[in-house]
Amino acid sequence: MTISSTAVLTFAAISLTFASVGFVGRSHANTAPDICGCAKQEQHESVQDVAPVGGTMGRVHDPVMTKEGGTYYVFSTGPGITVHTSKDMRTWQRAGRAFDKPIPWTSTTIPGSTDFYWAPDISRSNGRWRLYYSVSTFGRNRSAIGLATNATVDSTRPDYAWKDEGIVFESHPSDDFNAIDPNVATDAKGQPWLAFGSFWSGIKLMRLDPKTGRPAEVTPKIFSLASRPRGGEIRGAIEAPFIIRHGRYYYLFASFDFCCRGVNSTYNVRVGRSKAITGPYLDRDGVNMMDGGGTKLLWGAGRWRGPGHNAVFHAGNTDWLVYHAYDTEDRGAPKLRIERIKWNADGWPEAPSMAGITD
Repeated sequence: MTISSTAVLTFAAISLTFASVGFVGRSHANTAPDICGCAKQEQHESVQDVAPVGGTMGRVHDPVMTKEGGTYYVFSTGPGITVHTSKDMRTWQRAGRAFDKPIPWTSTTIPGSTDFYWAPDISRSNGRWRLYYSVSTFGRNRSAIGLATNATVDSTRPDYAWKDEGIVFESHPSDDFNAIDPNVATDAKGQPWLAFGSFWSGIKLMRLDPKTGRPAEVTPKIFSLASRPRGGEIRGAIEAPFIIRHGRYYYLFASFDFCCRGVNSTYNVRVGRSKAITGPYLDRDGVNMMDGGGTKLLWGAGRWRGPGHNAVFHAGNTDWLVYHAYDTEDRGAPKLRIERIKWNADGWPEAPSMAGITD
């Protein structure tokens, strides 16, 4: 997924809920200062063009989006990996699960795990789709990243069938990292890399074999990209890496603080950039993400709390920020959010939903 030029913000954000989707257009040219400067997002959105539409979008956590033919697909954490589809990115329908049955190796390899797989990543290589996913138990780093491949993501096609390719990489209690939250990124030379990591010593990166989608070396060289202090309240809370290339830079998105607490979730998305995919990634103030740096891109405000675990979907000249946030109007249920990225004059991404909102 490479990133291109700044998109015109005709429609700047999509808010997808269980029974409706709010498509939000952003414009501040004629907005009163007391509205644009407020700290409550629902007040900020009240002066915008919000058009709810129908759908059957349920709970969504850790989403990633792609497109095949005329259909958009969102894969997310859930039993067998939850799948939703849409023709317009507004009206979504539940499309079942990627894996109809538990993958045999997962429960025997990772004690305590079930067929509830986390944080999928979808990409295409050598004519096949590659679906990476996480197998783990909460708070432990005995984890594994698995891979399944398919000729198509369209379950109505006769050649639709996910093939289990087994474990790609795993971590053990003796390791100082956690092998979950996979993301495949491709550098300027076409070389694929796998970013991953959650808590422990932070975000990691390894080179992949383009043909197999597995580590390029028998003993992979692991690069460290981002980390946070592990003491006190922070407890090393960084995870969910996603790397894209835009212009001269690679951008590393990561989620800070804590998810999975409903309306009390403190998740927020940070970003840094580097001229090399292996780092160092610096934020807008020049602070290395290995030293806890990261420019804040998304944070909780108003109705939507704990936004995080983002992906980026590139289509035409537009880059879409795809993430979940916890809905205060639905008992803190995690919902899908999609909004158009704005690239500023200095080449940094901005989230229109945060425009005018003070953290």
